[in-house]
Amino acid sequence: MISIAEEIAVPSPPKRVWEVVSDPSEVVACINGAELGAAHDDGSFDGTLVVKFGAMKVSFAARVALDLTESDHEGRLSARGRDGQGGTRFTARAKFRVTEGEGPGDSRVNVLGEVQLNGRLAPLVESGAGAMVSRMTREFSAELIQRCAGVEVRAPAHPAGLIGRLHAWWTRILTRRQKPSPSGESATAAATKEAGNDPAQAQ
Repeated sequence: MISIAEEIAVPSPPKRVWEVVSDPSEVVACINGAELGAAHDDGSFDGTLVVKFGAMKVSFAARVALDLTESDHEGRLSARGRDGQGGTRFTARAKFRVTEGEGPGDSRVNVLGEVQLNGRLAPLVESGAGAMVSRMTREFSAELIQRCAGVEVRAPAHPAGLIGRLHAWWTRILTRRQKPSPSGESATAAATKEAGNDPAQAQ
């Protein structure tokens, strides 16, 4: 059996944190390797999770049920499923609650849970459970904090360093080629001079 007891500090108000952790699509987006599947009439939904154990990856499919108590900012999750080859089955239960943090506008997310496994991969999964839970908690916490803050990670508009300077230089050349030169010289000559290869200076 794998036991889970985690506390995550989030620098956002409890109401905002609850909005994220009570939304299955938001939670799945915070978990690396997880995907949300079809929803069912009873309120449960399908989900998959790919877990890494060293160089090995194991895919699990599950039926997940979520019971929320909004007034207490508390939720209970239960899941039942198996690995992709059907050799290992698992059941999981977890309880989470969002409370006020130490500072104003901060929150804490407390998670208690357990996972029971049976089958061929159970010893392997249980032996690496400590490192796996720690890694997934760190990744989940970082993504949760960003989502609660409304931060979207974007690539920089232009590369940094030498490549960035070359990119800016080439952009200036292309821009000048589209405009007539004030001195009346050709666009090609202007671009050549910009690059520092003016034929007149070479003589």
